[in-house]
Order: sequence, then structure tokens, then C-alpha cells
Amino acid sequence: MHWPRKGWNLRGLLKKNGLLIATAVSVPLGIGLGVAVRDHGALSSLDKFYFGFPGEILMRMLKLIILPLIVSSIITGIILVITIKPGGSVNAEDIDRFGSSQNVSMVDAMLDLIRNMFPENLVQACFQQYKTKREEIVLGVMNTTSATSLFHASSLQGDSPKDYRVVGSYSDGINILGLIVFCLVFGSVIGNMGEQGRTLVDFFDALNEATMRVVQIIMCYMPVGVLFLIAAKIATVDDWSIFTKLGLYMATVLSGLAIHALLVLPLLYLVVVRKNPYKFAWGMTQALLTALMISSSSATLPVTFQCVEENNKVDKRITRFMLPVGATINMDGTALYEAVAAIFIAQLNNYPLSIGQIITISVTATAASIGAAGVPNAGLVTMVIVLTAVGLPANDVTLIIAVDWLLDRFRTVINVLGDAYGTGIVEKLSEAELGRVSSPSLPDNTEHG
Repeated sequence: MHWPRKGWNLRGLLKKNGLLIATAVSVPLGIGLGVAVRDHGALSSLDKFYFGFPGEILMRMLKLIILPLIVSSIITGIILVITIKPGGSVNAEDIDRFGSSQNVSMVDAMLDLIRNMFPENLVQACFQQYKTKREEIVLGVMNTTSATSLFHASSLQGDSPKDYRVVGSYSDGINILGLIVFCLVFGSVIGNMGEQGRTLVDFFDALNEATMRVVQIIMCYMPVGVLFLIAAKIATVDDWSIFTKLGLYMATVLSGLAIHALLVLPLLYLVVVRKNPYKFAWGMTQALLTALMISSSSATLPVTFQCVEENNKVDKRITRFMLPVGATINMDGTALYEAVAAIFIAQLNNYPLSIGQIITISVTATAASIGAAGVPNAGLVTMVIVLTAVGLPANDVTLIIAVDWLLDRFRTVINVLGDAYGTGIVEKLSEAELGRVSSPSLPDNTEHG
């Protein structure tokens, strides 16, 4: 935001930052509307569902644009990369449990991650992911009608070992990791085809440009959608006492996220890029607000592209490759949150953790967060993996579900901010290569933040 030397150009300010201002204003308006509806509206559950309809439309529009944006940007980015060649205060009994935990094995989760990297049907990967679960086999009863794999568990009941089978099924949700791997390979092949692949290069370049123009249209609806997203969520929260019981835990998580966002990430950017990191972060305000409201780094991706490329002037040859990958793999906010939550649950159970176990929690949280889908509340599934790794009861994840919807929004902000800083750092490290090779279709924008 630039102020003129003589007076404030209010009209220019509103024209340049109108959408950002409208989105920011919609946040307190949404909170106020939600509180008013919850306290005085006396709406039924069905009425609350209809009340949140405008917010649902925003989420559907953003998710609609994810697939063409990832496919076109990744393939175009890979082609250019080939060309460039860049180098405890409460007790567990006092906290109400909500929902249920999932029976997730760390080994199975990691294998599912690898399986999803190689989808057997590319069309199906656009709307479904493959997941497995363990089912105990009752002795004497064996169902061989479905394709399953068997193995012996190490746990024993009496003298009889338990037998399990791993049953696979598909669940709704874009297999982003599988699409990214395919696009990486496909883009590499096109990049090495020379003139033969020029038609496909032009096609995906045009597809990416058209997608970004659709994003600009969707952004106009953002303030209205955000207002009703917040208001509907506030209206559906009945028990606010849980925030008092888990206040210190929430404060610890938010403090850790704040330190990471305000000190660690800016320091890395400052050391490498030698420019003001907070000016760079200011250019990401629209994307960070969007991430805070919709709690999904993947759904925020269209806005992230716009902020990084237009506000911070990061070279599109960097952003088109890094941002889609970062939205899937770079989950630093989620990793921090899961480590804190695991230690909190250990303290609730009076379970002393050794230095080795704390390191195990940190490493497992980092690894598990890579497999966390960029969708709301995906961290709860990987949270079970972290708890299991150090022998903590997986069912205790239900203790923090009640406040996860709020903390999830803040850790998504950190994920998006980390992706953005990453593009600026990589652009600086690739400065020489970017300068040597220029793309006629993509201007080399290196002056930012």
C-alpha cells in the first residue's frame, strides 16, 4: 500500500486495495452477524445450513478452479524449469470428547501416500483418493471375495496372534499428490520434445492464463462468501466453555505459529534475499485472509498465485512450479501444531516424554504433515499417526477436536505464508539462471518485496 507524499489519494487507495479492504471488513461483520444469529435468531439446524449457503458457494468455486490451476501451472512450470536448469494445566477428564479417532497405522498411512503418487486411473484421481484400513480377521472366518493383503500383527492375545487384512477403498477428494507427480513427468517429457511439444506448451500456457482470469472473477465474490462462512460457523458453535478449558493449549499453539510466522520465516527470507520480509508478507495479505477464513491451503491456491505474482512480482516460472507442490507438501504450520498437540496430550495423561520421544514426535509430525491433504481438518488424521508413534492413546485426539476448527485456520495461514516465502527465496537463489534464460511468454519479474 503506497501513500503519496502530499495527502491521501483515497480514490486510488480504494481502487487498488478495494477487494482486500472489503474482505477484511467482512470478517468482523461475519463474526457480529454469527453472534447475533446464534443468540437471537433461534435457528434450527436446517436453517443454519441454509444460512451458510453463500459461504458454501465460495468454497465450491475455489475448489472448482484447483484442478485446472494445478495441472496447467505444474506442467508449464516444469517445462520452464527444464529450460532454465536452476540449481499441563487441565485434566483429560475435565475436557469433553467430540467425535471419534480413526484407526490409522503409520506404515499404512505412508504406503497410502506412495500409492496415491501413482494413481491407477488419472480421471478418478481428479475426484477420489485411495485409502486403506486394517480389519481384524476372526479366526475360522476368511473372506476371499475382495482383493486384500494379509499380515500378522506383533500384538498377542493370550497365545493366539491377531491376523489382519488391509482393505483398500476410494474416498472423495482430489488426489492432488498423484496429479502433481503425473504433471511433473508429463511436463518433463514435453520440455524435452522441443518443437514437437510446442503446441502442448502453448495450450497449457493459455489454460493457465484463462484459469487466472477466472480466479479474478471469483475474487469479486470473496467478501460476501467470507462473511457468511464466518457467520455460519459462529452460529453453529454451541459450547464456548471448551475454549476456557483449552485456553493455555490454544495460546501455546498460537504462540508457536506466531514465532514461526513473525521471526523464523522472515529471518530466513532476510538472510537469503536481503529484502524486507514484512513488505513481502504484506503483499500476501489477501491470500492470508482467505486462508484464515476457508481453512484450506489448496482452495487458497488461486489467491496465493495472484498475490505472489502480481503484488510481490515473483517470477511466474518459479511460482507455477513451487506453489502447487508447496500447497501439498509444505505443511510447516501443521507440523508445528501436531507436535504441540501430541506433547499436550502426553501431559494430560501424565506421560513423561524423553528427549528421544520428543525428537520422534517432531520427526513424525514433519513426515506425517507432508501427507496431510490441503483441506480442512486433514491434520486430525495425521495426528493419530504422531500419537501412535510414541505410544500415546490415539483416542485422545477427540479431546482437541472441539477447538481444531479454529486452530486449523491459523496453521493454514502459516502453510500459505511459508509457500510464499519459499518462492521468493528460490527466485533469489535462481537469479543467475533466470537472467540467462528468458521466456517470451512469461516476463521475468524479479523486482519484489
